[in-house]
Amino acid sequence: MQVLLADVAGMCFGVRDALAVLDRVERPDQVTIHGELVHNEAVLTRLRDRGFRMLAENGRRSLPVTETVLITAHGISDKERRRLESAGKALVDTTCPLVARAHQAAQNLQRDGYFVIVVGRPGHVEVQGIVEDLSDFAVVERVEDVRRYPSRRLGIMCQTTTPARLAAAVREAIAKQNPDAEIRFVDTICHPTKDHQKALERLLEQVQAMVVVGGKNSNNTRELVARCQERGVTAFHVQSAADLDPVWFAGMRTVGLTAGTSTLDASIQEVRAALQEIA
Repeated sequence: MQVLLADVAGMCFGVRDALAVLDRVERPDQVTIHGELVHNEAVLTRLRDRGFRMLAENGRRSLPVTETVLITAHGISDKERRRLESAGKALVDTTCPLVARAHQAAQNLQRDGYFVIVVGRPGHVEVQGIVEDLSDFAVVERVEDVRRYPSRRLGIMCQTTTPARLAAAVREAIAKQNPDAEIRFVDTICHPTKDHQKALERLLEQVQAMVVVGGKNSNNTRELVARCQERGVTAFHVQSAADLDPVWFAGMRTVGLTAGTSTLDASIQEVRAALQEIA
């Protein structure tokens, strides 16, 4: 069995930069990470082992007990930032600059008088951070969610890990259902997401199945899996080499390997080595 690795796979620069900031923290026990730094269990386990305090994604309304609070790569709203600062917290900000750009795009659309439509996953921490600073908005996860909106000016932007093909389909559906509206689209999908998706597309032409490495709650990893399924290629979503089952690959000649943007290089190499051992 041949194992083909996607030419773009694994950790993006935003996650690497965030981890580099944490590597420089001398007293992890005095820092609370405001949510999950990234949606990857291997990374989170490493941070817990170093002594960092960490709030659950659904527990971020509680004020951290430490004076220093680290804002994750997914970012937070300006509203939440003010809440933390008014409580006397010192903030260490590792927000991905491309996420910050998405926040600014949404606020600019609102300032210019557009009803803001966010293409993304409702409740996702990045989306939540964006919409908390908006007074009137809609979040659209699927084309089926599109409706006629109560505004003649519609501004569309995206969660940074949205597949480009989904954004295009939603944009078309919005125009169709709102033919009289002025529509402005701001492309806030990050380049690493696009590059990962394009590399996957190239690989899908060559393999019988795909192994996708990444956290179970990682949106961009799940989108890679979803794309495999849309193309009719079997996808196995694993977090580590321990999740692999040799039975999955019985009779296969070629298997592809890719990983989400928060996946450690070491995790990819471990899975690759395990696949080669199975082969």
